[in-house]
Amino acid sequence: MIRIRFIFLVVSLMATGSVQCSIVIADDTLSPTGMKPAVVEVKHELERWFSETTPTWLRTYRELHQSPELSFEEKATSQYIADRWRDDGYVVVTNVGGFGVVATMENGPGATVMLRCDMDALPVTEQTPFPFASTKKVTQSDGTTVGVMHACGHDIHMTNVLAVSHFLATHRDHWSGRLMLIAQPAEERGAGARSMLDDGLFQRFVKPDYAIALHVGHDLPAGQVSLMPGYSQANVDSVDITMHGRGGHGSAPETTIDPIVMASMLVVDLQTIVSREISPRKPAVITVGSIHGGTKHNIIGDECHLQLTVRSYDEAVRQHLLEAIERKAKSIATGFRADAPTVTRSEGTPSLENDHELAARMRDVFAAAIGKDQVGTSEPSMGGEDFSRYGKQGVPILMYRLGTVESARLKRYEKLEIPPPSLHSSQYYPDAEKSLRTAFMTMTAATLELLKPAP
Repeated sequence: MIRIRFIFLVVSLMATGSVQCSIVIADDTLSPTGMKPAVVEVKHELERWFSETTPTWLRTYRELHQSPELSFEEKATSQYIADRWRDDGYVVVTNVGGFGVVATMENGPGATVMLRCDMDALPVTEQTPFPFASTKKVTQSDGTTVGVMHACGHDIHMTNVLAVSHFLATHRDHWSGRLMLIAQPAEERGAGARSMLDDGLFQRFVKPDYAIALHVGHDLPAGQVSLMPGYSQANVDSVDITMHGRGGHGSAPETTIDPIVMASMLVVDLQTIVSREISPRKPAVITVGSIHGGTKHNIIGDECHLQLTVRSYDEAVRQHLLEAIERKAKSIATGFRADAPTVTRSEGTPSLENDHELAARMRDVFAAAIGKDQVGTSEPSMGGEDFSRYGKQGVPILMYRLGTVESARLKRYEKLEIPPPSLHSSQYYPDAEKSLRTAFMTMTAATLELLKPAP
C-alpha cells in the first residue's frame, strides 16, 4: 500500500491587489495502480455486518465441525452448503465431480470471480476440549475404527465462504459481474479438483477470470494473513517400487538375490539425486516413507517394496526426479543380475503458483481491509494443494494463509519450547471468531475489488 501525502502551496491574488498564501494537505491511500481499493469505502460496513452476524457464523462453524465427512463421502456437508446458497438466491448445481457443489450469481457486467472452499475431513480422533468436538467414528477397510475430524481447517474454509457469499448476495449494489462458488470434495486425497474439472466444471458452467481461496495456518497468529507471489505449494508425486530378487535360506545368501539389500542400497542412492543432480536453487525432496520386505529372521524373500513421496516446484525438475528414481532402481537391479524392478508413479497434485499480478494487488487490498501490519509474506511450502489445478487451466489464482491461533496461545507454546499443534493433529483448533472475522474481511475485500462496478 502506498500512502501519499500531497502538500500544495496555494497562492491567490486578492481583489485588493494583495497576495494570500495557504497550505493544503491531502492524504490518501493508493494501490500501485493509483486507485483506492474498493474495500476502503465499505470497510466499516463490513466490520459492523460481521459483528452483528457473528453468532450465525460461529453456529455454522460448530455445526460443520461436529459433522465431518471423509473424502468423496461429503453427502450431508454438500447438502448443507447447497441449501444455504439456494436460500441466498444462487443458482446451485450439486453432485459435480462427486459431491461437489457449484453456485453462481449474475449481477450485471463485469468479471467472473470464483471462491473455493473444500469440504472433506480426516481420519483423526479429535482430542480438543470443546463441547462441539467431533465424536464421529468410521470403520476402515482393514476393520479398525477411527475418529473423523476437521483437523485441517476445512470447517473454517466452508464457514468463511458461506459468510462472504451471504454478504455479497444481500449487498448486490456493492459489486458487478458474476460470482462462482465452489464447495470441493476430496482435497485431502488431492483428487477433488480434478474430479470437478473432469466433470466439466469450466465447460458446463463458466471459466472464471480469477479464483481465490485461503488455507488456515497453525503457526500464524489469528488476525493476520500472509501470501506470496509465485510458487506456494509443490508438485506431489507418489512412487511405488518393487525390487525383485530370488528368495532362499538366510544361511545361504550366495544362492539368492537379496531384494532387501538392493532396496537398502537404493534408499541411500536416491539421496544423491537431489544433492548431486538438481540445482540447489531449485527445491526438491525425495523421501522414502515406507520399506517392507521379508517375513522371518532366516528367510530371504523374493521381493522388497518401497513407497516414496517426491516433491518439486518446477516441471522440468519434477520429470528429472521421476526419471532418475527409475534409473537408479534399474541400475541396482542390473548390478545384482536381478529382474527389472516394478516402478509405478501416481500423480498427486501439481505445484501451486500464485499469479504475480493478482498477489500484488491483493496484498494492497488486504492491507486496506485489516491493516498493513497484519499482512505478511508466506514461506513457500513443499506441501501440496489441489487448488493448483484451477491455475493449470489458465485461471489467475491466489491462495493465501489465514492465521488461526491467538498470539497469547502461540507465546505459551514458545515459552514451553514446544511447537503448536500442527494441521492434521488431533489437538489442533482455531480461535474461531477472530479467524473467521479476518477471513471474511480479506476474502470479501478481494471479491469486491475484482468485481468493482464501473464508475
